Amino acid sequence: MTTPAIAITLGDPRGIGPEIVRSALATSGIAGAARIVVIGPRGTGVPVDEAVGDWTGGVGPSPDTEAGRARDALAGRLAGLAIERAVAMARAGEVQGIVTAPIDKAAFHRGGYEAPGHTEFLEQLTGAPTVMMLASPKLRVVLATTHLALRDVPAALTRERLERTITITRRGLQEWFGIARPRLALAALNPHAGDHGRFGSEDDLLLAPVARAMQVAGPIPADTVFVRAIQGEFDAVIAPYHDVGMTAIKVASFGEGVNITLGLPFPRTSPDHGTALDIAGTGRARADSMIEAIRLARTLTSRRVPPPVS
Repeated sequence: MTTPAIAITLGDPRGIGPEIVRSALATSGIAGAARIVVIGPRGTGVPVDEAVGDWTGGVGPSPDTEAGRARDALAGRLAGLAIERAVAMARAGEVQGIVTAPIDKAAFHRGGYEAPGHTEFLEQLTGAPTVMMLASPKLRVVLATTHLALRDVPAALTRERLERTITITRRGLQEWFGIARPRLALAALNPHAGDHGRFGSEDDLLLAPVARAMQVAGPIPADTVFVRAIQGEFDAVIAPYHDVGMTAIKVASFGEGVNITLGLPFPRTSPDHGTALDIAGTGRARADSMIEAIRLARTLTSRRVPPPVS
């Protein structure tokens, strides 16, 4: 079988992205599993140190000065350009998958990008409807809404959004993970799934009808649904908002979790953590999640199967 090519973006060059990529590629069995194309501020397809140049780590958060804000903006712009380059390479067939190191969202915005984060930016670049999945050997969680203030979640959680999330998740588990009939659960929005309207009506009036129509379990209160999934009852849980899903996966599997964008025409994975600007360059950053992200990207590039005929 032909060795796949995987593009790895170094993320925000002030953060831990460059050093965890360097550590991951030095790990036995990682660099040789695929043809790695590193994309950083100074180049494409060159060693990590050369790709980063004098940008690598240790600077911490920039001071709130004109010079600091300019450096943030440049870092965010470079991170965005690397993502654009990786996506262009994937769409052209030059690479079969991409792995992205973390970006700093404030710097990303200062660099001229309006997307709230990686997932939304990838959707803009490809035109493909996507959803964010966090996966580990113990648990898979999909976010129905991503980077929103909690007060904005109920309005954003529409029937259309939920149905789209479930459809993309089901197809992704079939095509990328080889699960012919995925068992999905929908986590409730409110405590105790609203307790028949005492704590909110969304679960009864919105989530329950969608669950029935889409043939998924739920809505199941968040304080039990993730436990049931870890015990093997469900292949993935749809979480209604960011933190309830992210907290579950990180508590269950921190360091083993991988962020996967479902719905793209190619695999995209990333670590389950951020830029960690405060420890960049100190030698304290762990590459575990980046290693898992590269391994999973390599697996997914060779695993895609057609969905079963319904």
